Amino acid sequence: MVQPIPERPVLMREMLGGALREVRVAENLTLREVSAKARVSLGYLSEIERGQKEASSELLNAICGALDIPLAGLLRRVSEHIDAHSMVTQLPVRSSRVAAA
Repeated sequence: MVQPIPERPVLMREMLGGALREVRVAENLTLREVSAKARVSLGYLSEIERGQKEASSELLNAICGALDIPLAGLLRRVSEHIDAHSMVTQLPVRSSRVAAA
């Protein structure tokens, strides 16, 4: 009997990149068109869409402008994907307590 392959945890940047690609494809835009409008290199935009690079908030805003979607709309879309996905990687959070001196 073949064992099912366990679902791999997904990084936030992968979810964000996938959402950007979905919007771009739905609008029938090429990477080249979006990169020119957003003033970001084609290669870097491709890496963002594939979840290999993290985009700054300013760059995300520029890409959203090129896609004609509000940044909040993109983040809502990512949030919906996260809700539907069972294994989004969460980074550990450091305790905010400071040891008494």
